[in-house]
This record gives sequence, C-alpha cells and structure tokens, in this order.
Amino acid sequence: MTYVVTEPCIKCKYTDCVDVCPVDCFREGPNFLVIDPDECIDCTLCVPECPVEAILAEDDVPQEQKQFIALNAELAKSWAPIVERKEALPDADEWAKIKDKLDKLER
Repeated sequence: MTYVVTEPCIKCKYTDCVDVCPVDCFREGPNFLVIDPDECIDCTLCVPECPVEAILAEDDVPQEQKQFIALNAELAKSWAPIVERKEALPDADEWAKIKDKLDKLER
C-alpha cells in the first residue's frame, strides 16, 4: 500500500511532508504535490505533517477521491522530485478551506 496526495493539496502545496520523507518520493507540480507510488515505502511520516490532511493511505482514500490514486502515479512520472521544504503558495491558507478544486489542478 502506498500513500496518496488528494484534493486538499491543490492550490496550497504545503511542503512540510517533504522534509520528513526518508526516500524523497514527492514530486512537485505548479500547484500540487504527488507521491511516486514506486518510491513510497509506506512509512507514514508524511501523514501527520500535512496541515490540510491531504495525504491518505491508498486504502483510506474516499470514493470521491479515488481518481487521485491514478493521478499521483501518472504525474509522478513527469514531475520533478522535491526534496526540500519550500514556502506554500501565497494564498494557500484561503484555498485550504475550499472543496471541489480538481478543476484548478495545473499540470
């Protein structure tokens, strides 16, 4: 089982999770992070670090978010690794409160 970044991360991109990842499995897009399922070792260290609770175990992803399992795998193939914490997006705190933002995902 791997971990998956889900919709709450879109337009927030807090990177607290990146600092604790022992295998550098996070990949960075313009306004979203993903986890490379081939690199993730299921250590769970990233889960409590996410301030918007966007990281879930694959088996715990709710039905309405299941597309993020495939999306993480797809985008991880083309996005560059992120290995150090960066500042969140400037309006991350406002976007953290918004639901249903898949249409805002930038590839």
